Order: sequence, then C-alpha cells, then structure tokens
Amino acid sequence: MKLEFTRIEGNSFEYRVMMIVFAAFAVAGALATWWVIEKGIWVTGMHNRVPWGFLIVMAIYYIGLSAGSLVISGLYGVFGKIEYKPFARIAVYVAMLFLIAGLLSIMTDQGRIDRFFVQPFVFFNLQSMFSINPMLYIGHILICILYLWALFYEKKKLTKVVATLAFGWAFCVHTGTGAIFGFGARLLYESPLLPASFVAAAMASGTALMILLIVTLFKVMDRYLDDELIFWLGRFLAITVIVVLYFLFVENAYRAYVVELRQAAVFYLFGGYHSLLFWFGLILVGLVIPLFILFNKKGGKSIRWIVLASCLVIFGVLCERYVIVIPGLIHPPELFPGMEITHSIVDEGISTYHISFLEVLQALGVMGVIGFMFGAGLKYMKLLPTEARIPKHPASADS
Repeated sequence: MKLEFTRIEGNSFEYRVMMIVFAAFAVAGALATWWVIEKGIWVTGMHNRVPWGFLIVMAIYYIGLSAGSLVISGLYGVFGKIEYKPFARIAVYVAMLFLIAGLLSIMTDQGRIDRFFVQPFVFFNLQSMFSINPMLYIGHILICILYLWALFYEKKKLTKVVATLAFGWAFCVHTGTGAIFGFGARLLYESPLLPASFVAAAMASGTALMILLIVTLFKVMDRYLDDELIFWLGRFLAITVIVVLYFLFVENAYRAYVVELRQAAVFYLFGGYHSLLFWFGLILVGLVIPLFILFNKKGGKSIRWIVLASCLVIFGVLCERYVIVIPGLIHPPELFPGMEITHSIVDEGISTYHISFLEVLQALGVMGVIGFMFGAGLKYMKLLPTEARIPKHPASADS
C-alpha cells in the first residue's frame, strides 16, 4: 500500500472562519495577559496560598496530551506497525503543539514573563524539578522537529531511532512533571506513585485525543478511514483507562493508610466541590462510563461510541489535573510537622480559589495560538494521507 500524503486547500469558508476565531482567541488572550502583567497577578484571584491557578492546570493537561499523542506515532515509529503510519505525522505535530501550549500556559501564568528563560536556564539547579523540567520540555520540542523531518523525508532508520528517543523522552517529560507535585511538595501532592499516575493519565488522554482528532479530520476531509484501526485504538484506550483507575486507587489508599496524610485524604475525597469533580467528573464520567462503552460489544465496534468514550476520557483527565493542582494548594500546608500553630497573622485554614474570567481568556488565547498553528500546518504541510486502511500484506508494505 503506497501512502500519498497531501495538504488541504484551506480555501473554504469554514476554514477561514475557523482561523479567524483562533486568531481572535489569541488576541483576547494576549490582551488579558497584558492586563494581568500591568495590574498584578492578584487580579486573577490567586494569592500567596494559591499561587497556581487554572493556567497551571491547563499546562500539565497539555503536557500530558503531548506525551500521550506520541503513543500513536510510536505504534509505527517504534513498534513498526505499518498500518498506523498514516497517523504518525499528525501525531508528532500535535504532540509538539501541545508541548508549546504547555509552555505558553506557564509563561502567561507568570507575573514576570521576561524572567521565563533566565530562571531555569541561567540558574540551573539539578536538585530542583522546576529547573530540570524546562530542559525536558525544550528537548522534547527539538526531538519532535527532528522526528517530523525524518517522517517527511522517509528516513526509515533515523525514524526508528528518533521515534524511540521521542517515546522515551515523552515518558521522562511527564514523569518530571508529576515529580514536581509528587516529591514531597504538599500533603495532598506527596505520593511516589504520582509521576507514574501522570504518565498513565497522559497515555489515556493522548490516545483519546488522537482518536477524536483522526476520526474528525478524515470525516471532514472526506478521506477513507478503516474502522478497524479505530477499533484497535479503542481497545488500547480501554486498557489505559484501567491503568489510570488502578493508580488512582493505590494513591488514595496510600493517603488513607498513612496516619499523617489521613486528614488530608478525607478533605481530598469528601471536602468540597473538588470532590465532586473527582467522583463525578473523573471517576464516573471520565473513566467508568468510557470503560462500560469500550467493553460493550456494540460500543467497542461503533466509531460513534468510541468517539464519545474518547471525549469523556479527555474531560475526565482534565478534571483529574484540576483535582491534583488546586486541592493541594487550598489545603493548609504543614509548616511545622508534629507541632500546632496557636497564633498566626495569616489564616492557616483551608483557603479558597475560583477560576477568574481573565484566566479563561488567557487559556483561550493559548488555544487560539495552537489552533491557528494546527490549521496552518494542515494547509502548508503534508500531514495526512488520502486514505488510511489496514494493508492486506503488512509485512511486504514499505510505506
């Protein structure tokens, strides 16, 4: 089977409207970010107790989508499954874009954007995950660029080498992101399993995103897509969802078992609106219902049901990112272990945080930039083939 990768014309009314909408989002986000820089980060509702807000939630969400998207390209580049070659280019390109989205979210969250490249790269500290991770992110983007080049010019040996490197690097990227939270930062973050849990959720959300993206693009562009390719990805998605559930169970069992973490665990699971996001948004909507759909005989063999399950997983992992970041900040930190604070000029109880309109605009701005880059990539780069089908003789296929 000879694959013919093509660009889209990009002259339709719908395409132009889409690009204008993305550009408008980007402008709105830039204006919101300028306002926050001018007035101070307090206008977003964040404060000393809650220095990370919605943009950090979106940052780690994007980074997870980036790492997970590479799983699809790895099926061809690393494991040599020729039937998934049609999706390799778009998967790598999307992985690169979402990592850029993560970095943009971190930049717009900072009060001093001009210090973004100074702090991690000039004052490098191997004992700080905040210093190590930017190196991983930049390295990942560069590897994705090289990976795309190898795919475009059909460099088979280089593709396998770089694909393996990119696949392993993606795991390191999200392990490092999970380590920021899991390596003893706060009571609700502290868990040696959190980096692995981050990776599992990234694989689930990234696979779900690629299923949704592939089905949508091939449908909109009126290109042939073999249903069996999506059915297999649906089964793989079901396995990743089970792994996510396992890690969530062990993490919270650990918190409930350790005496020092038990009070924090009760707050996490039953302490407020974030608990509703955990039980309803993540567990029920994002994991249990998709599992029911994917393991159902009819659902697992229906493109529409698999797409629905993918949408639910994407939403569920977004809830998971939120309930990792925010509850850990609003819960009071243990400043003096084993001691009780009897008097303080600062309120040491449970704090509050609500997503502000400015943060929403900033997040839309990041989406606008990445969406515009994605639309431009489809128009100026040959990212998708005219068809994607399972070859009759996979072993003899050379492209």
